[in-house]
Amino acid sequence: MRMESHGIDVDVPQGWDGEIYRRSPEEVGGETLPVMHLANFPLPAERGDFGSGAVEMMRSDSVLIALAEFGPESVGTALFSREGFPLVDAEDFAPDQMQRPMAGQSGAQYFFTENGRTFCLYVALGSHSRRRELVPEVNQLLETVRVTLS
Repeated sequence: MRMESHGIDVDVPQGWDGEIYRRSPEEVGGETLPVMHLANFPLPAERGDFGSGAVEMMRSDSVLIALAEFGPESVGTALFSREGFPLVDAEDFAPDQMQRPMAGQSGAQYFFTENGRTFCLYVALGSHSRRRELVPEVNQLLETVRVTLS
């Protein structure tokens, strides 16, 4: 199934759950930017932009992908100097990279610019020891993500 919103689109594989959304300005006290969540397990209705509320539900074979856009003021900064959508590497994952540390889990994050838009890609895996098995599945999905000009 192809999912598209806010200039981000992706092929969501069968058995995966996903959403592209913007929080309401009232909810966050100002302008909001798009966030995409993809998971190979059912996403809870209430969750943080980087997966809090969802990582607690992960099993050892679970994957959570969060893509959060940052504002135009980030374009051209050192943090977002990488051009192009990244693919992930199993060696980049570490338990201390989790936004919220969870026993046995592992995470990685990448900052980049795509089509003049700045993003953080955050990936959480349900098992650090299974990262080499799970990463190819993540990359196969990430290869279908498209970002259009804002």
